[in-house]
Amino acid sequence: MSTEQHDADAYGQELARISHHQHEATAARFTVFQALAAVGIGPEQADDIVAQLEAGAVAGAHTWISESSPPHGSEPRFEDGWFAGVRDVASYLLRIADTTATTGRGRAASSAMLLAHVQQPVSPAPQDAPAEEPAPASASVEPLEAKDVLAAAERFPWAVAAPGTRHWPDGEFLDVALSTVRTEEREGYIERLEAFVEQHRARLEELLRAYGPGSRPAEFGRYALIGQPETLVLLERMETAPFLLRSRWDEAFEAVLLADLEFAWGPRIRVSR
Repeated sequence: MSTEQHDADAYGQELARISHHQHEATAARFTVFQALAAVGIGPEQADDIVAQLEAGAVAGAHTWISESSPPHGSEPRFEDGWFAGVRDVASYLLRIADTTATTGRGRAASSAMLLAHVQQPVSPAPQDAPAEEPAPASASVEPLEAKDVLAAAERFPWAVAAPGTRHWPDGEFLDVALSTVRTEEREGYIERLEAFVEQHRARLEELLRAYGPGSRPAEFGRYALIGQPETLVLLERMETAPFLLRSRWDEAFEAVLLADLEFAWGPRIRVSR
C-alpha cells in the first residue's frame, strides 16, 4: 500500500470517528434539553447551560494542548516550532470556547419542536363524507394536491430524507407552503417547481452540502428542514411569495425553523425578525 493511500485511509478513519462523536453529541444534547425542560428550565436558560458545558469542553482541550510537550530529546529548533504551534492552536481553541459560550441560541426550542413533531400521533383517516352532503362552493377551483407535489419533490436527488427518516409527517409544512400558491399559479405548479429546481440546481446542491444532514451546522439540531422534500416547495415560495409565506408560517409554527432555512438559502428579501 502506498504512503498516499495509507494517509487517505487513516484520514478517512479519523473522519468516521469524528462523525461518530458528533452524532453522539447531538443525541446527548437532545437528551439534555429534554431533561432540562422536564424540570421546568426554559429554552433560553437551557441554551446557556449547554453552551457553557460545551465551552468548558473546548477549554479542557485548550488546557490539554497547552500542557503538551515535544518528544523527549528533541532538538531546540524542533522544540521552538512545537511550542509556537501549541500557542497558535491554544489561541484558536480559546476563541472557539469564547464563541461557543455566547452562541447556540434557539437550539433548545428547535429540539422541543422536533420532539413534538416526532411524537405527534398519526391523524386518523378521514371518513367518507355523506353522499347527500353538497359540494363546497369552491369545488370549481382545481385543487392543488399535496400528495402530487410531494411525489414530484421526492424525485429530485436533493430530497435525501427517505420517508422513514423524515422529521415530520408528510404534509406538515407542505400544506402551509401550498397555501401561498395563488389560484392562477395552481395549474402547472409541479412544472413550475421542476423549473425552479433546474434553475437553482447548483445553489440547492451547495445548500445541502453546507447545511444538510452531516454538515457541521446541522450537528447542533438546526437546519432540520434541509434535505426534506417539502423544503423544495418552501424554497420556491420563499423566492416567489416570501412575505405571504412568513405570514402563513407564523400562524402555524414557531419561526426558528423557517428563519434557519431563510438564512441558509439567502433569499433576495429577508423577512425574518
